[in-house]
Amino acid sequence: MEFLTESHYYRVMPFLFEGLVYTLMITIAGLLIGFVLGAIFGLARLTKNKFIYGIASIYVEVVRGTPILAQILFIYFGLPDLLEWNIDKVTASIIAIALNAGAYIAEIVRGAVYSIDKGQSEAGRSIGLNKSQTMRYIIWPQAFRRMIPPLGNQFIISLKDTSLFSVIAVSELLYMGQQYYGTTFAAFEALTMVCVLYLCITIPTSLYLRKVERRLDV
Repeated sequence: MEFLTESHYYRVMPFLFEGLVYTLMITIAGLLIGFVLGAIFGLARLTKNKFIYGIASIYVEVVRGTPILAQILFIYFGLPDLLEWNIDKVTASIIAIALNAGAYIAEIVRGAVYSIDKGQSEAGRSIGLNKSQTMRYIIWPQAFRRMIPPLGNQFIISLKDTSLFSVIAVSELLYMGQQYYGTTFAAFEALTMVCVLYLCITIPTSLYLRKVERRLDV
């Protein structure tokens, strides 16, 4: 037992749990904001208004067409230089996840809504619902069920993307592992446990998503 408690596999865990808190906080906060952005811009990509469609398309294509690492550096270093005010590194991280995930969620939303049979809209109109009511009460509930599996996948992607925030010294999971092996030189043990903790989140999430997908039959 003493051998276990003296090993780097064990001694690194307090550092990693501290980083895991930041990793989950940034992921969840970023995805919640990202879902709102994704819903807005996803629906905007379905409108016939060319101006609104154009703005939404520019956002989606710019974010999806640039590396998230470049987006992180732009938000943390570029924007403060332009606007002359500093952004806290955790806030910058949440913004980066929100903007990046929002672009991909926008496509998830667009695809899910577009997949609903047009007859559903006609049915809503036939019972006296206007366009927004039809979307709210008929189209959106059905589309949301189809969004659940890809939204879960986006959670996994965004969770892993938080490891990139080590470049701006955010105390997330990977950064704390780097801090540990930087002083102990136990890189193998520290990075092994970093990967184990990521897998402890991503594997159960993937298995749960498969179960949900089968249950929803989507």
